[in-house]
Amino acid sequence: MNKRYSLHKIDSAEVFTFSPAEYSYFKYGDKTFAEKFAKELFDGFISQHQEILDTDKEIVVLPSPYMAIPTASNFLCFYFKKYLDFYLFQKGKKSSVLSKINRNHTYTTDYGNLSFEDRKNLIANDTYYLDKDFLRGKLCIFIDDIKITGSHEYTVNKILNEYAVNADFLFMYYAELTNFDIDPKIENFFNYYTVKDVQDVVKVMSKDKFQFNTRIVKYILGLDSSNFDYLTSKIKKHHLDDLLELAISNNYHLIKEYENNINTLTQTEIYYGN
Repeated sequence: MNKRYSLHKIDSAEVFTFSPAEYSYFKYGDKTFAEKFAKELFDGFISQHQEILDTDKEIVVLPSPYMAIPTASNFLCFYFKKYLDFYLFQKGKKSSVLSKINRNHTYTTDYGNLSFEDRKNLIANDTYYLDKDFLRGKLCIFIDDIKITGSHEYTVNKILNEYAVNADFLFMYYAELTNFDIDPKIENFFNYYTVKDVQDVVKVMSKDKFQFNTRIVKYILGLDSSNFDYLTSKIKKHHLDDLLELAISNNYHLIKEYENNINTLTQTEIYYGN
């Protein structure tokens, strides 16, 4: 089996069945909407495809690929697993297992602003790794927030075919672009719908359920010095600590574009330490 399910279909550039405002907050780390979207996604899936979960196969849940810093869709996946596991519990079945697709390459390009061809070219230089032996014989659910061109799904399928992984695969999305006359750059229309500038980022980071993800870390590290100083003067110290730790964990200190802000952050850390 190799199937795809998406809760929302994007067939218009003006009218949507989900909230772009909520989606924008979600992409910048507000886990309130990660949990809300996960519940909606799970309920929508169960209402149409409950029979897929009526299996004796072990279920593996895989979020979108990442190196060390989870993407926003990872939190969607984590909450989806919570609802899935409770459903399985009610059926007297084993809980699902979380696995990971490792990404060995990172880039500074804003992916949501790329055309289909640009995305293909970017991904061609990327490297994914997944545990083919662990997935074999299982029901594997790949969860992502949005499908625009399908380049990630294409890459994962290509790896699964190369490894000859014999298993059931289900690709699941909160939203999917179904009208291909619409420019793929609509992804950034959703990403920046509410969170448009550094002031908006500060507001998101002040929320109780804020959590760093790849997008917001890259956004902050890519700020000019004036906006970076503004942001670091407004956020809590533990966010500064986390930001530095996450930046190093993802090897962002090796990227020229992020060098200045990481150095500034390091000096800030030393200042706090004294």
